[in-house]
Amino acid sequence: MPDEKYGEEVCAWIVLKKSADLTEDQVREFCENRIAHYKIPRYIRFKPELPMTVTGKPQKYLMREAMIEELARAPSGNGR
Repeated sequence: MPDEKYGEEVCAWIVLKKSADLTEDQVREFCENRIAHYKIPRYIRFKPELPMTVTGKPQKYLMREAMIEELARAPSGNGR
């Protein structure tokens, strides 16, 4: 995600399996001590599916545009 101060922010879109139960806090807790603190997603969204190309790759530009639009509509501006 674009960020005026740092250039970008980490965002994760997660598609859960039907039997899975997961929260944003659990994702962040899992990431701690496994990856660098600046790589831990600031924004985490659970989606039913990802926008995909015909070859099965996620369309990151569509995900980025959707998050920019979502965060622009958020009342606090940070989307949390």
